[in-house]
Amino acid sequence: MLLLALISMVLMFFDFHSVHFQDWHAKLSVLAFPMQVMVDQPVKLIRWVTTNLKLQRQLLDDNARLRAQELLTESKMQKLLALERENAQLRQLLESTSQAASKVIVAQLLAVALNPETQQVVIDRGSSDDLYLGQPVLDAYGVMGQVISIGPLTSRVLLVTDIKSAVPVQNYRTGARAIAIGSGSSGHLRLINIPDNSDIKEGDLYVASGMGLRFPVGYPVGVVAKSIREAGDRFATISLIPAAHLDKSEQVLLAWPAQASYDQAVQQQLNAAMKEKPS
Repeated sequence: MLLLALISMVLMFFDFHSVHFQDWHAKLSVLAFPMQVMVDQPVKLIRWVTTNLKLQRQLLDDNARLRAQELLTESKMQKLLALERENAQLRQLLESTSQAASKVIVAQLLAVALNPETQQVVIDRGSSDDLYLGQPVLDAYGVMGQVISIGPLTSRVLLVTDIKSAVPVQNYRTGARAIAIGSGSSGHLRLINIPDNSDIKEGDLYVASGMGLRFPVGYPVGVVAKSIREAGDRFATISLIPAAHLDKSEQVLLAWPAQASYDQAVQQQLNAAMKEKPS
């Protein structure tokens, strides 16, 4: 090592002071260039790989941050859309209160019965809100059902489509009265004991008649979707589509129907019965 160091020092001395050595230095540099390239390329490769890894990591971090911001923005947008939809439903409910009854309050749906044969929901109002059994439950479009169980803070509502539900109705076009009962999981209503020769057309609107003094008079119940009359059958099969948005409404109205309206409806029905009575 000392010998090589000594030779190197001698060569550097002559290379610096001798022109002849400088010419040889220039010629040897051409031969040494490939070796310099071979030595330099791994360094450049490592530097290139390191730089690209840093850029890739930075891009991944930027993408993750942008994705998080996008998800946050989408979440805020969904909340705004939900609030807008809720406000729209509340506006529709408030617009329908004049037809519903003299007193109404808004309730929120909390749960839906999981049993497909049971058409019931739970609302966030109870005995503390002076609810009573049989109280009509409405949405902005029609009759939804009635209260069948009351707790301190929540209540259970039987929907009009439940097989245990029965609503006295009246044909808005002809005035003919009937009873609309639920058909269960099909989500429809049907009229019972309708004579085969009754004047009923598809698209006819049936409203609450007020009979039974439970549902607001004139509030929509359903629209005739299908009318089947079979030869030899005394009664027609009439299917109604519920007017209420049973599977969409998130807010409902609890109504305290005006007794004056009920008294008037009862008197009208009695007068009509007296006129129809043969002399």
